[in-house]
Amino acid sequence: MDDDDRGLRSSARLLRLLSVLQARPAWTASQLAERLGVTTRTVRRDVTRLRSLGYPVDAEPGPHGGYRLGRGGSMPPLLLADEEAVAVAIGLRLAADGSVTGLDDATVSALAKLDQVLPTALAVRVRAVHETVADLQGRSPDRVDGSLFTTLAQACRQGQRIRVAYTDRAGTETERRVDPYRLVRSGPRWYLAARDVDRDAWRTLRLDRIGHVHVTRQPVTLTDPPDPVELVARGMGVDPYAMQARLRLPLSAEAAQQVIPRTAGVHEPDGADATIVTAGGPDVVRMARWVASLGPAIEVLDPPELRAELRAHLAALAAANP
Repeated sequence: MDDDDRGLRSSARLLRLLSVLQARPAWTASQLAERLGVTTRTVRRDVTRLRSLGYPVDAEPGPHGGYRLGRGGSMPPLLLADEEAVAVAIGLRLAADGSVTGLDDATVSALAKLDQVLPTALAVRVRAVHETVADLQGRSPDRVDGSLFTTLAQACRQGQRIRVAYTDRAGTETERRVDPYRLVRSGPRWYLAARDVDRDAWRTLRLDRIGHVHVTRQPVTLTDPPDPVELVARGMGVDPYAMQARLRLPLSAEAAQQVIPRTAGVHEPDGADATIVTAGGPDVVRMARWVASLGPAIEVLDPPELRAELRAHLAALAAANP
């Protein structure tokens, strides 16, 4: 084997090592050696070469230590499989909807760079999506500042308490101490699912109503956090209303969501062929008319007054149509 062949094999192995390091947070030398089909000595030598090329590979000593790709002054190239590259390109396009301000130019720039390096076959697939998909939005999305969005996302990931200036639906601004958990998107709106420290309760905060954010750097551990999507659904479709009802739909979970979307109530399976939905309404009369309009034979579990109003409503309809 000549020097050129050895150099190509070595370069290919370095790219494979870089790809493996990106796959998960940490690897031991023996795990890397097994994955790459080389010795641990070769792994250590290749790690040294990556460092000399500017890639920040950190090492943890000891029996439980290992290697991980650290943060450096510049971002190393991402090595993506074909389907991953297509998913990133499509995701970037969907991200350019204007809901997070300050990212439009960055999204377009990233798409352009990705388009330049995609193989022809993949580029054709991505362009087919870009050229044939159109958006029909019910309304323009609530715009969220990009720096606020990333600050909240980092606080969620790192488990750090924050203080936020928040304006409620009545227009009253307060400062809240919260332990952030997840960011949830529902249609044109973004929510923060978080534990309110002073109220000792889980809350959802609309991102477009959050003013300044101060990260306290105080680490927090959240015990038994709720499903963030369910928390947002309850905040949208149940808690704001004076009346709440539990309804049993003779439908699977997927079919029930076609009748009552998750933005209008909290769903819980009741066996394989039924779903219980907790939903809210302004009063018993309008709630009964809404239930009657849904279509399926829905059983009202609670409250009793809704069952009575629904019977009266259906009886009136039957009497008007002998």
